[in-house]
Formats: sequence, structure tokens, C-alpha cells
Amino acid sequence: MEATEGGQYGFQESTKVTDKVIPLQLSTISNGTVQHSAGPNSDGFKTWVQEALWHGGSRYDAWFNAVSGQVGQVILSMPYSYSQMGFGLGIFFHLLYAGVGIWTCYMLSCLYLEYRSRKEREGADFKRHVIQYHEVMGYLVGSWLKKAALFFNIVTMGSVAVVQIIACASNAYYLNSKYNKREWAVIFGGISLLTCLLPSFHNFRVWSIMGVVTTTYTAWYMVIAGLLHGKIPDVKHSAPQDMEKFFTGTTNILFAFGGHAITIEIMHAMWQPKVYKYVYLWTVGYVLTITIPHCIVLYSNFGDELLNHSNALSVLPHSVFRSIALCFMICHQALAFGLYVMPLNFMWEKVLGVHGSTYLIRVVCRVPVVLLLWLLALVFPFFGPLNSMIGSLIMSFSVYIVPCVAYILVYKTKTSREEAAEKLPSWMPKWNGVVAINAAIVVLIAVLGFCLGSWASVSNLIKQVHNFGLFEKCYQCKGK
Repeated sequence: MEATEGGQYGFQESTKVTDKVIPLQLSTISNGTVQHSAGPNSDGFKTWVQEALWHGGSRYDAWFNAVSGQVGQVILSMPYSYSQMGFGLGIFFHLLYAGVGIWTCYMLSCLYLEYRSRKEREGADFKRHVIQYHEVMGYLVGSWLKKAALFFNIVTMGSVAVVQIIACASNAYYLNSKYNKREWAVIFGGISLLTCLLPSFHNFRVWSIMGVVTTTYTAWYMVIAGLLHGKIPDVKHSAPQDMEKFFTGTTNILFAFGGHAITIEIMHAMWQPKVYKYVYLWTVGYVLTITIPHCIVLYSNFGDELLNHSNALSVLPHSVFRSIALCFMICHQALAFGLYVMPLNFMWEKVLGVHGSTYLIRVVCRVPVVLLLWLLALVFPFFGPLNSMIGSLIMSFSVYIVPCVAYILVYKTKTSREEAAEKLPSWMPKWNGVVAINAAIVVLIAVLGFCLGSWASVSNLIKQVHNFGLFEKCYQCKGK
């Protein structure tokens, strides 16, 4: 029995028996890795339904997962960021952080492939184990980086998941203000418990396709609605007004391109993880098409008014199309919650020692994770400010600085580069060039993101807590 291309990293797409190739039936999933069985007597229709709707491991599934994780509720707060930065600087940082995101994701994908390759040479079996970010860093670099990566990734995933519940409540309030945002957060926190039922990243195919459709519709709705609305009377474009607002805005953009925090888990769910670097390149290209146009249109027409609206849909007039956008974003945010809570579920399962247990045991053990995130969403209902703080304090390290530093440490010797699982293409910079790029990114993100961004974001969040308080019933509602 021989593995076709892709088996190098632990995934087989077909088995060859004598001279006949028998497609593998995707029968069961265990913790993120599909277990294959070539079963000629299996139910053809049932297998087709499972493969079409449930078992996803192709590059297309990875693209849908990456796009859905990369951009969601942040498209609603990006115009708010432009009102803090202005047109020119807004577009500049938009493109800059997109480029930085592509590069650091490539670094991260190389480290995953290196880890996978080395472990499989040692005889490791990942059929009942999902590889995660901190495990890669710990094995390749050392326990000190494993602990740091574990801390940053737990906070990153948890914070992003919390923001999804807050965003659901915000959008639902604009659909029906009969309930305040806190009451909606209670409702959607309860609904989010259903994400415990999804076994792994293999099972997001239908939901991720829906996620791409919903964000695409919402982004282009905002473009069209903004153009039809036109400029408000005496519109002003005074951004950037001060350093605090400016760096709060830049860190929200930094947050927007930190979706590769779930890169390792998405790659692990792929049949051919080596192609993920191309998948992510197309992901960012697509994300730019649905994030820049509406920011330009809305800031052009509403200007400084957006400073009071961290959810851009709130400035647009009521209509059936806006209601559809709100419903779509609620659906997407529920999906995004599932994407970002899944790595936390895996971590918690490993702590409890049930990661390789049966499905029902793992589902029950995941419930406390969701309950904690639900509580945090009620405590901190600050939509836009939280995005900025997460981007500056946490994502600066977890998805930008750590991959760059780790890559340099892992491949610092000539021998390690020659034996690398993923060698740099000939058109890429040589080793000294890669080190220079990584060092520049570390300095850039450390200064602009972590230092200045954290100062601005934390100052802004303190103001929101002072003005509205914790457990606020209705953050930024009318009359507030």
C-alpha cells in the first residue's frame, strides 16, 4: 500500500492496491485527523453526503476556514478605525499589516511542516492528536517558548471568541432593540454552547462557506448603501486627531490580519498542508477586496461621525438589506466563535487527559470553556476597543513576533536549513535577507503594535469602563 502525494506529512488521499486506485472513504473523524478506510461496501449516498457536507480537508476547505477566521465582525469596526487614522494612513497600515500577516503566516506554516516532518520520522502518530501552536514552538525551540506561546494563544483565542459574542449582541440589538445588548449577549452566549458539538476543523465546510458568503454580502452592502446615502451634512474628516485614537485604529487593523492564529489547526486538518502558504496568500488577497472599499466609502460619507459608532452598520439607515446584513453577521460571528474556541477546546481536553477519548466525553468537557467566555463577554461589552487591545497586547506576540523569532532560532544553522522540510524558494531572499525581514517585523510590531498600540488601546478601554462600567446593559446605545 503506497501513499499518494500528500502522505509525506501524514495525510493519504488514496491507497494503491496492485494496479487499481481505490478512493478512500472518509468514515470517521478523530480530533482533527480523518481516519481513512477503503470500504467498497459502504453506503454510497451516505458517504457522498459526509464527504460533501462534513469531511473537509482540501485546500478549498482551508481557504474557506481561513477567510472565515480572518475577517468577520472586524469589517464592522474597520470604518471606525479609518475615522481614527484618516484615509492615507488607514490604507497604508491596511496594506502594511496585510503584507506582514502573509509573511508571518508563511513562517508559521514552515515551522508546522518542520515539526510534522521531524515527529513522523520519530514514529509519531497523529491520528488521535491535533498538533497545536505551543507544541510546535516547544518541540522546535524549547519549553520556554512553549509556555509563552501557550499563554499568548490562550488569551488570543479566548479574547477573539469573546468579541464574537459581543458582536452578535450588538448586531441583534440593531435588529430588535426590545432587548438591550447585555440581554442579547446572554442569549447568544447560550447559543454558543452548541459549538461544543463540532468535533474538529474538518467539520466546518458548510459553515465556512456560509461565513464567506455572509461577510462578502455585508461588505458590499455597506459599499452600496454608503454610496446611495451620500455625504452627511457638514461631514468632517479630521483624523488623525490625536496619538491615542490613531494607534487605537492601527491596532484594530493589526487585529484584523491576525487570523493566522488558527493556522496550525487549519493546516493539521488538510490533506496536503504544504500548500497552505498559497491558500493564505489568496485568503489575504480576497480579504483586501472586502475590507478596503467599504472603509473608504463610509469614512468619506460619514467622516468623524464614525468615531461614535464602532459598529459601522449603525450609521446606515434601516432597510431590509441592512437587516439581512445584520442577520448574516450574527451567523458569521457564531461560526467565528466556533473556529476560535476549537483550539481552546483541544487544549482543555489535553489538560484533562480526554483528548483521545470518545466524542461525547470531549463534548461535555468543553462546556466550561464556553461558559467562561460567555461570562467575559458580559463583563466587557466594548466591541471596537477590545479588538484594538487584543491586537496590541496579545496578537502582536502570538501571531507576529513569535513566528519570526522562532523561525530564526530553528534555522540558524546551515545544516538545519539544508535539511528543512520546507526550503525557501529560489526567488525568496537568502538567509540574511530573511533574518533582516523578520527582525524588521519584530521591531515594527513591538514598537507600533505592542508599545504604542497597547498604550492607546488600554487608555481607550479604561475610558470606556469609566464611562459605561462593567456589565454595561447597552454599550453605545441611543441616549448613552
